[in-house]
Amino acid sequence: MWHADLKPHASGDFSIAVVQANNCLEDQSQVFTSPFATYVGVYDGHGGPEASRFVNKHLFPFLHKFATEQGGLSADVIKKAFNATEEEFLRLVKRSLSVRPQIASVGSCCLVGAISIDVLYVANLGDSRAVLGRKASGDKENTVVAERLSTDHNVGVEEVRKEVEELHPDDSHIVVYTRGVWRIKGIIQAPEA
Repeated sequence: MWHADLKPHASGDFSIAVVQANNCLEDQSQVFTSPFATYVGVYDGHGGPEASRFVNKHLFPFLHKFATEQGGLSADVIKKAFNATEEEFLRLVKRSLSVRPQIASVGSCCLVGAISIDVLYVANLGDSRAVLGRKASGDKENTVVAERLSTDHNVGVEEVRKEVEELHPDDSHIVVYTRGVWRIKGIIQAPEA
C-alpha cells in the first residue's frame, strides 16, 4: 500500500492511495493539475495490467487533444476520449493476438474526475466509484461528509445487463447469474475495454 499526502490543485486539495490486492498490481492512477484544471484517473485492471497501463498512457492525451480542438472540456470531449482510447486498445489487441493471446482476456474499468472552469465532470465505466469529501454545511467541527458522485456500470445493473445482451445477440451466455451475482461469461461484472 502507498499513499500521497494532501497536495493543492486549482479547486482545493487532493490525496491518492493504492492498496494492492493481487500479486501483480493491475491498477493505475494519475493526477494532472494546472492553475485552471484538475484531472484524476483511476483505472482498475482485470486479468493483467496491460489494459489499465494502456488507459493510463493514452486517455489523458486524447482528452487533452479533443479539449484543445473543441475549445475546452465537456461531457462530449470525455466521451470521445473514452471511445478513442478503447478503439486504440482494440487495435492493439488485434495486432498482438497471435503473439500474446492472453491480451484478449484483460480489461480495465475507468473512472475519471475532471474540474475545469469550476465545473466537475465524472465519467465511469466499470465498478469503481467516485466519492467527494466535503465539509458538512453549518458544522463548526469540520465534519467531512462523503457524497457519491458516480453510478456503478456493471451487469448487476439491469440497464447495463440489457445493453451487453443487445451488443451480443448471438451469445445466450454473454451474461449469466452465478454465485449470487450477474457476470459477463460468468467471470467479471464490469463491461470494460
